[in-house]
Amino acid sequence: MTKTVIIDNVSKKYKLYNRTSDKLLDIILPNGYGDDFYALQNISFTAEQGDVIGLIGVNGSGKSTLSNIIAGVVPPTNGKVETIGQTSLIAIASGLNNNLTGRENIELKCLMLGFSKKEIRELEPEIIDFSELGRFIDQPVKTYSSGMKSKLGFAISVTVDPDILIIDEALSVGDQAFAEKSKKKMYSFKERGKTIFFVSHAIGQIKDFCQKALWLEFGQIKAYGTTAEVVPQYEAFLKEFKAMSKEEQRKFRETALEKQSRLVLNTAR
Repeated sequence: MTKTVIIDNVSKKYKLYNRTSDKLLDIILPNGYGDDFYALQNISFTAEQGDVIGLIGVNGSGKSTLSNIIAGVVPPTNGKVETIGQTSLIAIASGLNNNLTGRENIELKCLMLGFSKKEIRELEPEIIDFSELGRFIDQPVKTYSSGMKSKLGFAISVTVDPDILIIDEALSVGDQAFAEKSKKKMYSFKERGKTIFFVSHAIGQIKDFCQKALWLEFGQIKAYGTTAEVVPQYEAFLKEFKAMSKEEQRKFRETALEKQSRLVLNTAR
């Protein structure tokens, strides 16, 4: 199979500040300022054409950060990212300008993806029809509900027909009818051999839709393999985590933060 996404030893570092003014100190001081936080550490894996991969992990594990890096929205701090083909990220309000109307956002996002004005005019009716926004398409996006923003983002992303589709919790809002229509569109992409990354806390959806699963923990890959192999391991972890006392859960998260405050050297290279 053709490789479509190659992630090689990728890490992403952010800075944690106690005050807004600390950001200025970080710029001025030679050694920087603030606490390091590695949202991702030494991530390496490949995806092939036709792979449907579920990204799983508790909140703060790095799923959205990885999604944004694959989509090219944010750069990695270290490592290499290679994608073959056009990539599209679907997340609530992803890439939408709140001060522009829905129609203007369609034009802007399509221009950024390299479409000509003529191609955009041809795509626009299909995008608007799929979004079901009707007359609201000419209203500022800042007046939209989260569900309306999700509909618009989804409609743009699937209509431009990307080779690599990244869906980050975008189907967790909106009405049931639109969710079913979106699900059918996703399955049509799956049948056409698109590479799909699906971020969701709904394990049932992961089992139903994904062939593979990538489990992130503390910004590192805990497991990567078939859904049948990885998801049961993750479900067992969730059961143990939920059985912990509040104090045990607090210590678990403190340990996670401590691990992510420094970059673990990757010696397996």
